[in-house]
Amino acid sequence: MENPTSTRSSILRNSLILGLFAMATVGMIAVTQQGTAERIDEAQRRVQLSALNEIIPHEQHDNDLLADSFSIDDRQYLNLTGSKDAYRARKGGAVSAVILPVVAPDGYSGRIDLLVGINADGSIAGVRSVNHRETPGLGDKIETAKSEWVLDFDGKSLSMPVPEQWAVKKDGGQFDQFTGATITPRAVVKAVYQALSYFDQHRATLLLQDEE
Repeated sequence: MENPTSTRSSILRNSLILGLFAMATVGMIAVTQQGTAERIDEAQRRVQLSALNEIIPHEQHDNDLLADSFSIDDRQYLNLTGSKDAYRARKGGAVSAVILPVVAPDGYSGRIDLLVGINADGSIAGVRSVNHRETPGLGDKIETAKSEWVLDFDGKSLSMPVPEQWAVKKDGGQFDQFTGATITPRAVVKAVYQALSYFDQHRATLLLQDEE
């Protein structure tokens, strides 16, 4: 007959081994997740910085765009659901442009996250998509790697074209739609126009000279 004391010791030892193994596994998972999160954050930071410097090229600003950020939270014009970072571009200390986070909520496959750069005079410095799920080969033409379509916004303002022309050509506006895809460009055109409207409403605050 097996010794009860020996059996209890064996169970205790096995339980201890399993417990230690579980703790080690949890620890490894936590370290892996932390490392993965840090890599994701760094990758997103690089994408963000690349987009910022495409909108406002290095020769047009002398500050660190990522460092010169401020929080913004607007649902009416920008369709933000919480605080997001916006950025100021400076030249010789003066604010030359701002870059606003904007959401087009009505893309073909859902929300489209944009950055819209607006010069101090109210004209568009540049527009870039930073996150979307639009159809490859169709809606993804909002990416500069796939098409130059977003470059058509450069230099536009609330009055150029007139408000009625801030639409895709299918809707009687000035902007091209994509072959086989109208919903995506329609959503982006609307979102960019709303970003200009937000800038117009908050110009004084957005162009504050004091660095925060």
